[in-house]
Amino acid sequence: MELGQGHAIFTAECSHSFHFHCIASNVKHGNQICPVCRAKWKEIPFQRPASHLPNGKSRINPADWPRDDAWAVRSLPSPRLDSTSHVSSLFQASEPGTFDDDEVLDQQQENPQQNVFEKDASTNNSIGAIEVKTYPEVSAVPRANSHNNFAILIHLKAPHSSGGLNSRNQTIFSPSTQNSRAPVDLVTVLDVSGSMAGTKLALLKRAMGFVIQHLGPSDRLSVIAFSSTARRLFPLRRMTETGRQEALQAVNSLTSNGGTNIAEGLRKGAKLIVDRKWKNPVGSIILLSDGQDTYTVSSPSGSHSRTDYKSLIPPSIQRNGGTGLRVPVHTFGFGADHDAASMHSISEISGGTFSFIEAEGVIQDAFAQCIGGLLSVVVQEACVKLECAHPNLLINSIKAGSYRTSVMADAKAGSIDVGDLYAEEERDFLVTVNVPVDESCDEMSLLKVRCIYRDPISKEMVSLEEDNEVKIQRATVIGQPIVSMEVDRQRNRLRAAEAMAEARAAAEHGDLTGAVSLLENCRRALSETISARSGDRLCVALCAELKEMQERMANRRVYESSGRAYVLSGLSSHSWQRATARGDSTDSTSIIQAYQTPTMTDMVTRSQTMFFGNPPQRKLRQAESFPARPHPR
Repeated sequence: MELGQGHAIFTAECSHSFHFHCIASNVKHGNQICPVCRAKWKEIPFQRPASHLPNGKSRINPADWPRDDAWAVRSLPSPRLDSTSHVSSLFQASEPGTFDDDEVLDQQQENPQQNVFEKDASTNNSIGAIEVKTYPEVSAVPRANSHNNFAILIHLKAPHSSGGLNSRNQTIFSPSTQNSRAPVDLVTVLDVSGSMAGTKLALLKRAMGFVIQHLGPSDRLSVIAFSSTARRLFPLRRMTETGRQEALQAVNSLTSNGGTNIAEGLRKGAKLIVDRKWKNPVGSIILLSDGQDTYTVSSPSGSHSRTDYKSLIPPSIQRNGGTGLRVPVHTFGFGADHDAASMHSISEISGGTFSFIEAEGVIQDAFAQCIGGLLSVVVQEACVKLECAHPNLLINSIKAGSYRTSVMADAKAGSIDVGDLYAEEERDFLVTVNVPVDESCDEMSLLKVRCIYRDPISKEMVSLEEDNEVKIQRATVIGQPIVSMEVDRQRNRLRAAEAMAEARAAAEHGDLTGAVSLLENCRRALSETISARSGDRLCVALCAELKEMQERMANRRVYESSGRAYVLSGLSSHSWQRATARGDSTDSTSIIQAYQTPTMTDMVTRSQTMFFGNPPQRKLRQAESFPARPHPR
C-alpha cells in the first residue's frame, strides 16, 4: 500500500491499484476478486473504525500489525483443492518433452487447410473485401517519349473487422463478438532476469494482466519466463474465466533473478508453437527483454562489431524466403540497457516488429497496441500479383520494404507477399516500370493488379472479382504533367526510410556526424517536394521524425542509450508499415502513432484509461495516424 494525493492507495497482488476506501467498501460487500482483471485475491483490504486516530487520519499497515488500525490487509484462507489449485504445481512441474498438451479449441476443425478453393470477395460473408487502388505517377506521357522508372503506387486497405468498432460499448474485443474475429494463439516470452527486479517486473505483471483480460475464451495463451534458463509457466490454454485466473496467478508468481538467455526463451516459445496439437488461425510470439543475451551471442564490443543475431532465432520461426512458419515475433526492448540490434534482428527475421519502450510506464500501452492488432486480423496470406498489360512494358523494380517480392525473369510479371493484415490496416507499394514509345494509341494499359488472400474465419481463399488495371493517356502533345500527390508522398516515405537506414549504418561505423548529415539532407529534400509545399501531413511527420533522430545521434552516449533503439524501431515501423512503440518522444508530432489502426487506437485508449490510482508518469500519446494533423509545437 502507498499514499496517493491524500488518499490511501491499495495495490493488489495482480498489480492493479485502487483508492483504499473504495475497494475496502467493495470487499465489505463480499467481493474478493479484482474489478479489473477478475483475479481472485489472496489478500483483501478491510476498514476498521478510525475514531481514535488523530485528526481522523488513517494509517496503512501490513496484515500483521495490531488489529486496532483503521486500514489493514487480510489474507484469505487457502482455497480448497479445485480447478485453479494446480497452478503452482504446473509452475514447478517438469516440462514434457513435447509441448502437445495444449488445450483443445472451441469447435476445432481438424483440417483447417482443406478449404483451399477460391471464391469471389463479393460472396464472402465473413469480412469485406480488400480495397485496392492504383495511382500512376502522371496521368499522361507523350506518344513519342519513353519514360523509364515510371512509378505506379499500389494501395491496399484491409476491410473492417466483422465485429465492428462503431460503438465503444460493442467492440471486437468484447465477449459477444468473440466468434466474429479470428482467435489467436499467443506465446509471451518474458525476461525475468535480475535486472527486471522491482518496478520493471511489477509493470510487466500489470501489462500482462491487461493482455490476459482482453483475450477471449477462444484465444489461447502460454507464458515462457526466462533468465539464465527458460521455463514454461503453463501450456497453451484458452482464456476462459478459469484460464484467465490461472494465467494471472502464474504471472503474478514470477520473481526476478539470474542472467539473460534470450535464445533459450525463444527456443521454448518456438517449440510450443511447433508442437501444439491444435492451431488457432492467428499465431504470434511476444518477446520482452531489458538486457543483452549473455549466453548465445557476445555483446557488440565496438563500432565495427559483426554479431550474427540469427543464432538467437530457432529455424522454425525464421521466414526463410516464405518457407518458414508464419508466426512473427514482436519484440519489445525495455529501458536503456537492452540490445536493440538483437531485438530488431529477431523481429525482422521472423516477420514481426520491434518496439522501444523508453519510459517504463509505457509498457502496458505498448503491449496494448500490439494485441490491438493481433486481435483484429481480417486478412491472411495476402499476395499482390502484377502483370504487364502492354507487350513492350517491363517491370523495373518493386519497392515494398521488408515484404518479400519477386519479379519474373522476363520482367513481365511480379508479386508481393503481404501476409496478414489487421482491420483497416493500409499498405503502399511502389512499382516502377519502363514505359516504351507508342504512337499507335491514345490510351495505354500499363499494369494489371490482382489480390488474393485467405479469410481467417472461413479459411477460404478469396480472389477479388476484377483486376485493377493501370492506364495512362498517350497524347501527341501534353501540357505540364501533374505529379500524383499519392505517389509523391509515398516516395517521400521510402526516401526517409532509406536515409534512416543509411544514417544508422554510418552511426554503427562511428560516423555520427555523417549520420546526422544524411538525415538533415533528406529532411531538406523532403521539404522541397510538392507534398511538403502543399502541407502534406505525412511529409511534416517524416521531417519531424528525421529531426528527432538527429537529436538522438548528437553524441555517442545519447546514441548508445536511446538513439540506436529509436532509429531501429522507426525502421521496423516503416519497413513493415505497421505501428511500433517508441517511448514518449520529446517532439509533439504524431510520428509515434504512424500506421496505428482504429483497433490499436481503441486498445491503447483502454490501457490509458483503465488504471485505478496514480497513473503512470509517461505513456503513449493519444493515437493518430499519418493523415492526422500533427500537434503544434
